[in-house]
Amino acid sequence: MAETDGVATSAIAVHRGAWTNLAPELAAMVAPPVTVSAAPVERPADTWRKGQLARSRANVPAGRHRRRAGTLPA
Repeated sequence: MAETDGVATSAIAVHRGAWTNLAPELAAMVAPPVTVSAAPVERPADTWRKGQLARSRANVPAGRHRRRAGTLPA
Protein backbone atom coordinates (compact mmCIF):
# COMPACT_ATOMS: atom_id res chain seq x y z
CA MET A 1 0.00 0.00 0.00
CA ALA A 2 1.33 3.43 -0.89
CA GLU A 3 2.27 5.78 1.90
CA THR A 4 0.32 8.61 0.26
CA ASP A 5 -2.51 8.50 -2.24
CA GLY A 6 -2.86 10.83 -5.19
CA VAL A 7 -6.54 11.55 -4.57
CA ALA A 8 -7.73 12.41 -1.09
CA THR A 9 -11.40 12.55 -0.13
CA SER A 10 -10.90 14.03 3.34
CA ALA A 11 -8.39 16.10 5.25
CA ILE A 12 -7.43 14.81 8.69
CA ALA A 13 -5.72 17.00 11.27
CA VAL A 14 -4.25 15.93 14.62
CA HIS A 15 -3.61 18.56 17.29
CA ARG A 16 -1.59 17.72 20.39
CA GLY A 17 -2.52 19.65 23.48
CA ALA A 18 -0.92 20.16 26.86
CA TRP A 19 -2.24 19.46 30.33
CA THR A 20 -2.83 22.68 32.24
CA ASN A 21 -4.65 21.35 35.30
CA LEU A 22 -2.24 18.52 36.26
CA ALA A 23 0.87 18.60 38.37
CA PRO A 24 4.05 18.33 36.24
CA GLU A 25 4.84 14.92 37.78
CA LEU A 26 1.44 13.54 36.75
CA ALA A 27 1.48 15.19 33.34
CA ALA A 28 4.77 13.43 32.56
CA MET A 29 3.12 10.03 33.18
CA VAL A 30 -0.09 10.65 31.23
CA ALA A 31 -0.44 10.96 27.48
CA PRO A 32 -1.22 14.47 26.29
CA PRO A 33 -4.73 15.32 25.10
CA VAL A 34 -5.15 14.82 21.36
CA THR A 35 -7.86 16.31 19.14
CA VAL A 36 -8.49 14.73 15.75
CA SER A 37 -10.63 16.48 13.18
CA ALA A 38 -11.68 15.42 9.69
CA ALA A 39 -13.28 17.45 6.92
CA PRO A 40 -14.15 16.56 3.35
CA VAL A 41 -11.92 18.03 0.68
CA GLU A 42 -14.02 20.22 -1.56
CA ARG A 43 -13.07 21.26 -5.02
CA PRO A 44 -14.20 24.74 -6.02
CA ALA A 45 -17.03 24.28 -8.51
CA ASP A 46 -16.70 26.38 -11.62
CA THR A 47 -19.68 27.99 -13.36
CA TRP A 48 -19.87 25.28 -16.03
CA ARG A 49 -20.07 22.55 -13.37
CA LYS A 50 -22.69 24.47 -11.38
CA GLY A 51 -24.80 24.78 -14.54
CA GLN A 52 -24.36 21.09 -15.29
CA LEU A 53 -25.53 20.16 -11.79
CA ALA A 54 -28.54 22.49 -12.07
CA ARG A 55 -29.55 20.91 -15.40
CA SER A 56 -29.17 17.41 -13.98
CA ARG A 57 -31.65 18.16 -11.20
CA ALA A 58 -33.97 19.99 -13.65
CA ASN A 59 -33.30 23.32 -11.90
CA VAL A 60 -34.90 22.14 -8.66
CA PRO A 61 -33.30 24.00 -5.76
CA ALA A 62 -30.85 21.89 -3.77
CA GLY A 63 -31.76 23.50 -0.43
CA ARG A 64 -34.69 22.67 1.77
CA HIS A 65 -38.07 24.09 0.82
CA ARG A 66 -39.43 26.35 3.52
CA ARG A 67 -43.08 26.94 4.23
CA ARG A 68 -44.36 30.35 5.19
CA ALA A 69 -44.95 30.77 8.92
CA GLY A 70 -48.51 30.10 10.01
CA THR A 71 -49.57 27.95 7.06
CA LEU A 72 -50.44 24.30 7.29
CA PRO A 73 -50.24 21.77 4.49
CA ALA A 74 -53.60 20.94 2.89
